[in-house]
This record gives sequence, C-alpha cells and structure tokens, in this order.
Amino acid sequence: MNDFLSQYKKYLILWALILVAIVIALALGIDKKILLIATVILGLFTHVFSGLGAIIAMIPWVGPLIVKVFTIPFFWLLNAMGYFVSIIAIKKGYTKEVTSSRVLTIALLVGIVVGYILGNLIPLN
Repeated sequence: MNDFLSQYKKYLILWALILVAIVIALALGIDKKILLIATVILGLFTHVFSGLGAIIAMIPWVGPLIVKVFTIPFFWLLNAMGYFVSIIAIKKGYTKEVTSSRVLTIALLVGIVVGYILGNLIPLN
C-alpha cells in the first residue's frame, strides 16, 4: 500500500484539488461549461487523466476492463472525426493534404498499437 501511495500521491492530490475546486465553483454559481473546459485543460496539462486511468487499472479483474471500455471508443471517435473532416476537405479540393494527414493518422495509430504490444511483451521491472 505504501508503494501505491508513494507512486500515485501526486495524482491523488491533484484529483482532490480538482474536486474541491469544482465543488467551490459550483457553489459560487460558475457556469458548468466553463468548469468542464477548465477541468479538461487542467487535466491534460497535468496528466491527471492518465494517473486516474492507472489507478483504475490497478483494480483486479475489473480495472483493465473499465479502462478499455473508455479508451477504445475514444480512438474510434478520433478516427471517425478524421474521416468526416477528410470528406469535407476533399470536397473543397484539399486532396493532397488529406492524403498526407491520413497517412500520419494511420502511422500514429499503428505506433500506438505497436507500442502497446511491445509494452506488454517487454517488462520494465
């Protein structure tokens, strides 16, 4: 338990601060859309979401499943948005740019998959 607390202490403190800030902001009557945007931006810059995902993934049997349920649709959503943007760009005449961006997107997704596979095959400890 001490290893867990020492490893994830920063993320736990940041999540506690974010929750306290959200409760205070809601009590003061700040718009919920502004709170959402501020929380997402703060979470992205502090990597709190990855820490939360790691903490959830540590729950035996159920944790990895919960993380997969939230992350796999996110990549599907990104890919679908890329296709819709590509359709609009092709109609406007940006065929060459669309081709290069789709190649970069596919390279990114392949890199993520290869990194995941290598990360599971080669243990760090």
